[in-house]
Amino acid sequence: MAVAQDSIDRDEFEPPQQPLYADRVKVYPQRIAGTFRQIKWAVLIVLLGIYYFAPWLRWDRGPNAPNQAILVDMPGRRAYFFWIEIWPQEVYYLAGLLILAAIGLFFVTSLAGRVWCGFTCPQTVWTDLFMWVERAIEGDRNRRMKLDQAPMSAAKAGKKIGKHLAWLAIAFVTGGAWIMYFNDAPTVVANVFTGRAGSTVYGFIVLFAGTTYLLAGWAREQVCIYMCPWPRIQGAMFDEHTMLVTYEAWRGEPRSHAKAGQSPEGRGHCIDCGLCVRVCPTGIDIRSGQQLDCIGCGLCIDACNSVMAKMAWPKDLITYDALSNQAAREAGQSPRAHFVRPRTLIYAALLLIVAAVMMFFLSTRAHLQVTVQPDRAPLFVQLRDGGIQNAYTLKILNKDRTRQTYGLAIDGLAGAQIAVIGYEPGSDGYALPVAGDDVGTFRVLLRAATDATRANPLHVEFVVRNRDSGETNEHETVFNGPGS
Repeated sequence: MAVAQDSIDRDEFEPPQQPLYADRVKVYPQRIAGTFRQIKWAVLIVLLGIYYFAPWLRWDRGPNAPNQAILVDMPGRRAYFFWIEIWPQEVYYLAGLLILAAIGLFFVTSLAGRVWCGFTCPQTVWTDLFMWVERAIEGDRNRRMKLDQAPMSAAKAGKKIGKHLAWLAIAFVTGGAWIMYFNDAPTVVANVFTGRAGSTVYGFIVLFAGTTYLLAGWAREQVCIYMCPWPRIQGAMFDEHTMLVTYEAWRGEPRSHAKAGQSPEGRGHCIDCGLCVRVCPTGIDIRSGQQLDCIGCGLCIDACNSVMAKMAWPKDLITYDALSNQAAREAGQSPRAHFVRPRTLIYAALLLIVAAVMMFFLSTRAHLQVTVQPDRAPLFVQLRDGGIQNAYTLKILNKDRTRQTYGLAIDGLAGAQIAVIGYEPGSDGYALPVAGDDVGTFRVLLRAATDATRANPLHVEFVVRNRDSGETNEHETVFNGPGS
């Protein structure tokens, strides 16, 4: 009996087991007007305009060159951004651009919090667009909730089908626009609609359309809360001076309902209307403090200010401010901006350094690049007269749009004799032609006397010079001989 009694007592005081997974509680954001909503609409229009229309911009690069301003030409192994042309071996420029973007994001986050998440993140932008379509077809929050709870009918089915068809149309336009960054826009659009595009094009359109439809239409806030790692990372960039969406609890508490015209004196200014929660795209209550789910969009500020305006009470109960300023106001002190801080100075310095390095290398990048690959089978050939011969593959990269002619010389090997297979030397040496925006490949034989190769392997330089501009490029390689 003691064992049974002990078991009963233990069961009585053990907490009930909680499920490991909870069903999603669907969020129904309510429409709101205000300053932050206007900023979000403006940002959305600008970013979507850039995304959808940038591939149609033209840029004249001369004959036999693509005239699309922004293009990643995979078959041609080039990336074009207006006047900048990136070759495959210059992929470090892409790395530099990503580093620049990352540091810029760190800098902005340390100053202004989650402005990327709330205003410019693709997930936020397309979700806003999809929710606008949803409201236009199904109505605002209360109507959408009632529609979802109502039994299926012809009217409900029509609205649901219309909404999803509109979402799919936007998703396919989005996928098609992405494809245009990798193909000539007018050509690929014509091919898609006439059925002449390849399976790869159609496959990627379906892939990006599907992900847009799924993430912006169905997943929505779950992407921000569960899938995206950025909310977990950016917490390390916040401090008490970072501008965030905050609730002035010292002024708003204790909460209690009130009517318009009532005085705010002697009471908390929050009337507990819940509008700040209803407009939130992730469904959180900002009055509970800083939360991982908050994307910093500021719509709760618009909601609260609209209520305060109706009550004729002071605005900015929910505001975009730093925690240090909130503490200062609570203590009756004047808040101060702290934009210049150690972390912002470090981020700004790194940003300037990386940008300066990128600009330097872009402005001084060579139009000529040389690579030399020595033959390895055999390493060298012993000639009848006792001399040593090495064979090389010389590649000359001409980044100019016009045909160029190059001279070739060898430095570091006394008495060296050069022979380029298929070309005859002139009075001033070899003239090696390379077409514009192309790579010229040449087979070079290099001969030297035995006594010139006592140090094995011997380091030599291939010196290539543009005969018109005088630009020179060197490439160091080895000359092998007996004992190498």
